[in-house]
Amino acid sequence: MPPNTTASSGQKPGKSGRKKGRKARLFLIVLVLALFGGVAYGGYWGVSTVRASFPQTKGSLTLDGLSGPVDVKRDGNGIPQIYASSDEDLFMAQGYVQAQDRFYEMDVRRHMTSGRLSEMFGSGQVKNDEFLRTMGWDRVAKEEYDKKLSASTKKYLQAYAKGVNAYLKGKDGEDISLEYAALGFTNDYKPQEWTPVDSVAWLKAMAWDLRGNMQEEIDRSLMTSRLGPKQIADLYPEYPYSRNKTITQEGQYDSVTGSYVQGSSTTAGSGTQSTAGTGLAGNTTAPDGLQSQLSKLYNVLDNVPTAVGVNGNGIGSNSWVVGGDHTITGKPLLANDPHLSASLPSVWYQMGLHCTSVSSKCQYDVSGYTFAGMPGVVIGHNQDIAWGMTNSGVDVTDLYLEKITGEGYEYDGKVLPFTTRKETIKVAGGADKTIVVRETKDGMPLLSDRDDELVKVGKKATVDSGAPDRGDGYAIALRWTALDPGNSMDAVFQLDKASNWSEFRTASASFDVPSQNLIYADTNNHIGYQLPGKIPTRSKGDDGSLPSPGWDSKYKWTGYIKQSELPYEYDPKRGYIVTANQAVVDKDKYPYTLTTDWGYGTRSQRISDLIEAKIKGGGKISTDDMRQMQLDDSSEIAKLIVPKLLKIDVADKNVRDAQKLLEGWDYTQDADSAAAAYFNATWRNILKLAFGNKLPKELRVKGQCLNVAPVDSTGPADENQTVRECGQREADQAQPDGGDRWFEVVRKIIDDQNNDWWKAPKTRLDKAADNRDELFARAMKDARWELTAKLGKDMDTWSWGRLHRLFLKNQTLGTEGPGVLQYMLNRGPWKLSGGEATVNATGWNAAGGYGVVWVPSMRMVVNLDDFDKSKWINLSGASGHAFSAHYTDQTDKWAKGELLPWSFSDKAVDKSTSDTLVLKP
Repeated sequence: MPPNTTASSGQKPGKSGRKKGRKARLFLIVLVLALFGGVAYGGYWGVSTVRASFPQTKGSLTLDGLSGPVDVKRDGNGIPQIYASSDEDLFMAQGYVQAQDRFYEMDVRRHMTSGRLSEMFGSGQVKNDEFLRTMGWDRVAKEEYDKKLSASTKKYLQAYAKGVNAYLKGKDGEDISLEYAALGFTNDYKPQEWTPVDSVAWLKAMAWDLRGNMQEEIDRSLMTSRLGPKQIADLYPEYPYSRNKTITQEGQYDSVTGSYVQGSSTTAGSGTQSTAGTGLAGNTTAPDGLQSQLSKLYNVLDNVPTAVGVNGNGIGSNSWVVGGDHTITGKPLLANDPHLSASLPSVWYQMGLHCTSVSSKCQYDVSGYTFAGMPGVVIGHNQDIAWGMTNSGVDVTDLYLEKITGEGYEYDGKVLPFTTRKETIKVAGGADKTIVVRETKDGMPLLSDRDDELVKVGKKATVDSGAPDRGDGYAIALRWTALDPGNSMDAVFQLDKASNWSEFRTASASFDVPSQNLIYADTNNHIGYQLPGKIPTRSKGDDGSLPSPGWDSKYKWTGYIKQSELPYEYDPKRGYIVTANQAVVDKDKYPYTLTTDWGYGTRSQRISDLIEAKIKGGGKISTDDMRQMQLDDSSEIAKLIVPKLLKIDVADKNVRDAQKLLEGWDYTQDADSAAAAYFNATWRNILKLAFGNKLPKELRVKGQCLNVAPVDSTGPADENQTVRECGQREADQAQPDGGDRWFEVVRKIIDDQNNDWWKAPKTRLDKAADNRDELFARAMKDARWELTAKLGKDMDTWSWGRLHRLFLKNQTLGTEGPGVLQYMLNRGPWKLSGGEATVNATGWNAAGGYGVVWVPSMRMVVNLDDFDKSKWINLSGASGHAFSAHYTDQTDKWAKGELLPWSFSDKAVDKSTSDTLVLKP
């Protein structure tokens, strides 16, 4: 991330002495604010200067380019509702308003997507930029804009950019935000004009964040250095179709018509979905030399999205819709809470976009969540329909081993030349750097080129006899649907004005990437689900679960699933639909492999059970019932394990006292629960002893060293045979992370007392564990003393929230900037309820600790009977300005599970309006 920023004695080229003096004054203000702990104590001049970058929210402003006046009405939380009389005016105003609140965030995002972070933050970002230039997100976005998007979408993007630039006109960085003032001390960076392509490129970042199973593909390959095929299969069990329901339940693929149909089908699908890896020329083991490559590649992949506060791990989400037959209102209710890494400000931006009169000239009346930097609304509702999204998890990425030579790469016995391009990276305060990007004929970039140590693979790589000679080694290339130009931006505007199921499905057909589970409800009392996306098909025997041999054409993608073949559901008989990253369709009802790495259905089944309990009890579901379901923090793994823990005879009185905390516990993970704290500590230690200590160093926590058993062993080893290995992965990305895959792993062996996974070697303090109960007893003891060290010996003071805390960090200067800036920009901690794989999914990584890693990034409940009775909340607030009243004004309520009123009608918006700004032509 950005290097430490320090004051510079130099003057910006072309800047006047007045500007130099202003910079010195800003630096003094920064120090004053830091010393006194914030704006409240910073003194009159500190307050006034910091507030100079706050948006004008009252009165009127003139914007060149508007065709008529636009009203911007903000409620008490600073959430804007925009009213205009033409589409172009509406989106121009949206650009202006979002830039008022969030331009620094927008600017960082576009530099990230275009591989230009070094221009802002200096040499510390060169590696990230090299990787992002290799991916070429901005190049693909430009091609989409030039060749794929509709004329109307381009018009809206242009209007949005015009609004952003109207805000920027005449402003220096320090006039825009505190962060620019800090950057100004170390470089001469000045914000540039916004372009339509900047907006399109952000969809690539979100597609990357939701890219599917690349992490699992890498991890499985890394596991082969220490585990055999059966052991790896143990750690990636098949989805429990018989226990946890799929999303679609009343339809299947019809092989006669070649389409997905609702109701009974004339011919069932072939059920080719598999969990057995078949990449690497049919081997289930990865080449030895691939370990180093994939381990370093993982680190590069993980760093990229973190630049803007999101990453590809732990990504989930909940959404569900209940039909009117089961609701108090008689109309559908729809809930959604996408799970993403915590960021400040939140990745989401709430707003309403309203035409004063909906017509062909002005077509939108929509409200919901969007991204700062992008026009339209991504999730929300209009006057007719509501929709939500969760990550489908379908496999749209594959890694390929490439046999490289001096002239190119090998493909079906021939040597083909790479397509190459040069990229020049400008570095603030340093010399430019030029890199060469290589791509195969299928447009696959060589990711392994981005690290000097990855250019060659280990000399001892093992592949089958059909593989080409090793030569200088194998490279790694990426095939990803998002690197092909698409028209997902069209889908955003189509969704925003869709008025029925047919138009909704038409819009979803344009949603190429990222592939999301789309749920639907309308005011005519219909509900539905559609899986959209550009989803590849592969040759028979290749399931995409491991890297594939790029030199063999039979492993290339064979095409894409047609829209008519993608699973959907409309008004199912059960009266509700739940999507929470579980399997989309039963494997026996569908001929295509969507992925081998679904979420395992823990959250989705719990939500279904809560809905069913309400229905079977004769009750009707209310808006508040939906909210309460979102807050459910019941631990499914605790229900499985605690009864067995309580049967173990514990000799140590201190451990026995901790064990007693679990007696009568209702398995809910409240922030104030001592039982939840102790159970989760025990669960963490069970995972460590049974699995974590047996994984290769590439998957374990960086810096944690231990003597490990020889390769291909899950049991204890003779002390003379052990080797010393230290983990290499960041704590919040290591394995076992404790998610619902690990729930399923444990569930499969829980009744096998003598399974090899339950064996753990002796240590200086502990005897060897030879069975499940011995390992569980040792885990309970380790948990007792771990919590004693962390929370104190007095168990009366223990609570889950003391362990499970959320810190919100500004994702640039708030992570690695000077301590002064971190203090000014960051917030927290909050003690949270919930946990991993619970409906209230405040995720934590069991390998690394208890801190909150990812969260419900927003929550909403839409009432289709009366939109003004809908509710919503954001993780942080509307503003990206650190000392604005709306920087984190929603976070306390979010942490408590509260929702805010969500005004939609003109009357309700007027009633909730605190500030009105009129934008005039």
